[in-house]
Amino acid sequence: MNQTAQVHQHPGQQSQQLTPFQAMATRLSVDPDTVQQIMTNTLMQAKKDRQGNPQQVTHDELMVFMSIANEYRLNPLAKEIYAFNNRGAIQPIVSIDGWLKIINSHPQFDGMEFDDRLDDQGNLLAITCRIYRKDRSRPTEVTEYLSECGGTTEPWKKWPVRMLRHKSTIQCARYAFGLSGIIDEDEADRYRSTNVERDVTPPKEEPQALPFYPADQFEANFPTWEAAIEAGKRTPEQVIDFLTSKAQLTDEQKQQIREVQA
Repeated sequence: MNQTAQVHQHPGQQSQQLTPFQAMATRLSVDPDTVQQIMTNTLMQAKKDRQGNPQQVTHDELMVFMSIANEYRLNPLAKEIYAFNNRGAIQPIVSIDGWLKIINSHPQFDGMEFDDRLDDQGNLLAITCRIYRKDRSRPTEVTEYLSECGGTTEPWKKWPVRMLRHKSTIQCARYAFGLSGIIDEDEADRYRSTNVERDVTPPKEEPQALPFYPADQFEANFPTWEAAIEAGKRTPEQVIDFLTSKAQLTDEQKQQIREVQA
């Protein structure tokens, strides 16, 4: 996707290159610096780590998000597009309001129809969405089935008909207008539930406790350590540090070493 947006000036003037932040600021009547700060903070919150701490957003992630928002003329401040953490990377999500905005603002859009399919008991089976384009003689039609799309999230439990209508709308819009690079809220929820990040770091092995320094060997070697301390070659703490790197000393053994210099 292009990193800059082109704005055509009056005849005789040279075209001006706008950054993604300037392009969005122009659309939303907001200062470009404010747009950049809000977008950075928003994506940092979406990219929290396992402890809930906001993570730094890369320049590429920010530019991709801004480019998609500008390409489809979506307003992040109105939650028409937002983001979630996709295994440590930012994934743009378009809400149903954003999808409807894309559809209704398309220059070739010429209407949309729905057909509900029910079983003999009146239960919903499927919903067909039909989108008409001005430049095509036949509509684009997509049918989504509840048995395939029905989810376990709270919206699906409360409003299955509305959710299935949203699914058929979005899928039909993809076919009718060739939309790509964006996912909807339901797809994001399914991704979260089926692609939970696992900690594959091998567990750290607890260090095994060192054995105690044998009392007989301690008494046999003590004169050597005592001579080194008295000669100023070692301090009692240096001797203790050296010995405890190999074995544990009792409090009495440590005290015996320290008393050499007392």
